[in-house]
Amino acid sequence: MRRVFGLLLFSHLLFSEELLIGTGSQNGIYYPTGQNICKVINKTKKQIECNATATKGSVYNIKGLQKGEFQFAIAQSDTIFAAYNGLGSFNGKAYKSLRTVMTIYPELFTFIVRKDAQIRKIHDIKRRVISIGAKGSGTRDSVEMLFAAAKPLSKKILKEVKELNSKESAAALKEGLIDGYFSVIGHPNREIEELAKSIEIDIIEISPKSCLAVKNILIKNPFFTISKIPANSYRGIDRDVASFGVKATLVTTADSSYESVYRVVKAIMENFELFKKMHPAYKNIKKRDVVKGLGAPLHPAAQEYFRKHGIL
Repeated sequence: MRRVFGLLLFSHLLFSEELLIGTGSQNGIYYPTGQNICKVINKTKKQIECNATATKGSVYNIKGLQKGEFQFAIAQSDTIFAAYNGLGSFNGKAYKSLRTVMTIYPELFTFIVRKDAQIRKIHDIKRRVISIGAKGSGTRDSVEMLFAAAKPLSKKILKEVKELNSKESAAALKEGLIDGYFSVIGHPNREIEELAKSIEIDIIEISPKSCLAVKNILIKNPFFTISKIPANSYRGIDRDVASFGVKATLVTTADSSYESVYRVVKAIMENFELFKKMHPAYKNIKKRDVVKGLGAPLHPAAQEYFRKHGIL
């Protein structure tokens, strides 16, 4: 009996805190990113047991944090900004307790189309069947924002609107059920890689050069930046494709303990080079980048760590 009690006590001391991270679809990058963060945290064996759970994406994750479904979550920086300020899907209900832990990797607003759909620019979506993202996703919010800013663009000009997640959209494009779909993702993306092996695809530029509304979006929203999907990231696309993007960001709440957040940040930053090797999307990130593109204030513990180590 004493031995059993001792083992239980040892187990409790070893994992005195359990952390759950809300991520995204198992076919996207958020889910493996959550798993990779947990691998790094659990590697430290510092009285934390971390697990990642698949979810519907950014909006769902932030609302899940509010409900206490998990302690940390990954979300787009624009969705975080919207939640903190009560915009978009958050219906005027500002979530002022939302806190940033760190930004992770860039995600670009990506428009993938069938090559035979004859879509050469964003304004060619008229009378096409397009998936604008699932309800509750960061992709959907980004599409709505673009359509609101670029008045010729709207759901009304489409032949048919589909509300599919990235996995469903890729499958529908492959089967010829849709002409194109939007997704906010890091690159290279395995889903698109597999899709490009099956059918001829193209990725359409969405930049100030191709759509004037993007310039205003960038001015009004400093958490957005312009970047490029490198040429030859996918079969058949031999040119750089410019688009605007956000940052995949690890967030928590103001109620999360100082100790928990500090441990999470410390574990990731002290194993940064190991973490970078865990997924191609992390390849070019740098330590100084983890405090750029914030959609909500840093948690005090994260702020303290970054200041102490000259990152902030």
